[in-house]
Amino acid sequence: MQLNDFDFLLPDELIAQYPAAQRDASRLLCLDRQSNTVESGQFADILDYFRSGDVLVINDTKVIPARLLGQKKTGGKVEIFLVRRCPVETDPEEWLCLTKSSKPIRVGTVVEFAADFSAEVLEETEAPYRRVRFFCSGDFMQKVDSVGHLPLPPYIKRSDELGDRSRYQTVFAREQGAVAAPTAGLHFTEAILQKLAAAGVKVLNLTLHVGLGTFLPVRVEDIRQHKMHAELFSIPEKTAREVNSAKNEGRRIFALGTTSARALETAATAGGLLAAGSGDSEIFIYPGYRFKIVDALITNFHLPKSTLLMLVSAFAGRDFILSAYQQAVAERFRFFSYGDCMLIL
Repeated sequence: MQLNDFDFLLPDELIAQYPAAQRDASRLLCLDRQSNTVESGQFADILDYFRSGDVLVINDTKVIPARLLGQKKTGGKVEIFLVRRCPVETDPEEWLCLTKSSKPIRVGTVVEFAADFSAEVLEETEAPYRRVRFFCSGDFMQKVDSVGHLPLPPYIKRSDELGDRSRYQTVFAREQGAVAAPTAGLHFTEAILQKLAAAGVKVLNLTLHVGLGTFLPVRVEDIRQHKMHAELFSIPEKTAREVNSAKNEGRRIFALGTTSARALETAATAGGLLAAGSGDSEIFIYPGYRFKIVDALITNFHLPKSTLLMLVSAFAGRDFILSAYQQAVAERFRFFSYGDCMLIL
């Protein structure tokens, strides 16, 4: 199981830099694992692949504007990137952060973002993170929302713009904490969700706060040696109850995105049921893994050699996935976060 087994050629011009004009105006590539066939269509066609009684599990995490741009008292520019709130709640707020500046930032450095919003670097923790304490008047997250920038993925070669505030969030984003969007959900509109509900599809939520690990490259040749970064997840009691009822009755579970799939599989019991609760997800899914909960997967197209490509390869088979990716390239599908969509049945 080598890293190069998950490589493919992708022309740069197919990496979407902006979303489609409308959320549901993207294209759809449908892979059927039973017939081993691939069909091209429009995202709105996804309604045709559901049937009454199916369950769609969505990730309601909300991306925070985690990039805070400020300056030291000397005038030097600094970027502090919020990664994760420290486990023990404190007042003022303390977070694990990444920092970027022209010169190394020392412990004790104070960074100012606005007249009433600043931070102090408290300590260096496990590389490359630092523990940072924030000081502000009023609610911390409201202050972050007013001065922060959305952390667009590194393959989007532009600064964030006003439109990204809405388009790099799902319409069902509720729980603040992600530093990257669950991008398969970006295609869904309120109207499509309403049509699914009217057709007898039950839409359930969970939360997995997508972390920076989703963009970190795999640095080992033997992928089995790769260690995933932990991400916070939560499975509500209602979601577990409804998913288990569907599993017992033989109804299909659709995971909206790899983030939903990872949360579901993390919380799966040995008996193939879903346990409610919360914790850290560190699950690494690659070929050979047997899915316990997920029956169908809605996802975007993923980076070469990425853990997400390995996950969809585990779900549909590596050869089938790479063949479908070749077809997507030939048909000029748009790739990655703001790109087109794939449905795997």
